Amino acid sequence: MKLKTLAMAGVLGMAACAAQADIKVGMITTLSGGGAGLGIDVRDGFMLALEQSGRSDIEVIIEDDQRKPDIAVQLADKMIQSDKVDVMTGIIWSNLAMAVVPGAVAQGKFYLSPNAGPSALAGKGCNKNYFNVAWQNDNLHEGAGAYASDAGYKSAFILAPNYPAGQDALTGFKRFFKGDLAGEIYTQLGQTDYAAEIAQIRASGADSVFFFLPGGMGISFLKQYADSGVGLPVVGPAFSFDQGILQAVGDAALGVINTSQWNKDIDNPTNAGFVASFSAKYDRLPSLYASQGFDTANLLISALESADINDQDAFRAALEAADFNSTRGEFAFGPNHHPIQNIYVREVIKEGDVYTNKIIGTALTQHGDAYAAECKM
Repeated sequence: MKLKTLAMAGVLGMAACAAQADIKVGMITTLSGGGAGLGIDVRDGFMLALEQSGRSDIEVIIEDDQRKPDIAVQLADKMIQSDKVDVMTGIIWSNLAMAVVPGAVAQGKFYLSPNAGPSALAGKGCNKNYFNVAWQNDNLHEGAGAYASDAGYKSAFILAPNYPAGQDALTGFKRFFKGDLAGEIYTQLGQTDYAAEIAQIRASGADSVFFFLPGGMGISFLKQYADSGVGLPVVGPAFSFDQGILQAVGDAALGVINTSQWNKDIDNPTNAGFVASFSAKYDRLPSLYASQGFDTANLLISALESADINDQDAFRAALEAADFNSTRGEFAFGPNHHPIQNIYVREVIKEGDVYTNKIIGTALTQHGDAYAAECKM
């Protein structure tokens, strides 16, 4: 479907843009199946920022990749060759990003990632037209490893799906965890039955569990883990304990510690306004995915306000400047176009009838990623 932002306000501010041709943004994201909630949140956050900007010159073409790499590639080809998009965004899953991003930037398109940040695109495979507005895949898991060490855990059992983001997850955790591993498992992407893995955890002698299982995978694991009675403390990234997931998991998630670069209680005016406006428009609390979509759109808008998108060097420099108000507060890109930012420690709580998170500490401060030194632009 095609959506075009509506002119809301700030007509005088739009005058400078009127002389430009319409800017086309191609958004390929997951809008159906088990991971749909993530893509829907990215889309809704992105479109909210465009609506609030009051710009009418940005056309967003939105397509559902169905979490299938071949479909994502077909959609990208159509957007680049037929729709003639200027910028691409939206992909949630790292295996889809690896299928789409290298080809898109090779054809001179800018890609602004609101989520997937595989290590292969942060290091030697970086590109001057690729920007990640969320994180490098390892980052939240590195924060979890640092927290687990600080909490005194000595023997962790770790598991994640066997795809690029899952591999980055366990690599990131191990990079900052100072203890030993009682077990390490790669599960199937999309798996819903974790009886065998939970049995291995029970028998392992571990004192804690770290897992990265986004979307429906995390819901299934947490419910089964709670029912198993294993009872070991669980640590994970926000992807497994985020707003959309928590309502489905319920009490099984209460008290669980997780790490994130964002939460709704980060204290700055932009974040407070985002949480209030997103909640009012969509009748639900935003997730970190929604915040990432919102920030991605605002980065794009900030670059368009200071540079002509047809002047690639100037537009790239405007993106690198990251001169926008982020929901995270201070925002800056490292030399490989990935964020340098705080990674927070959150605890799952209940506010009335709603399960959510609160920040209880900071795991890593102004943290970059391990691959930036390998990036040669």
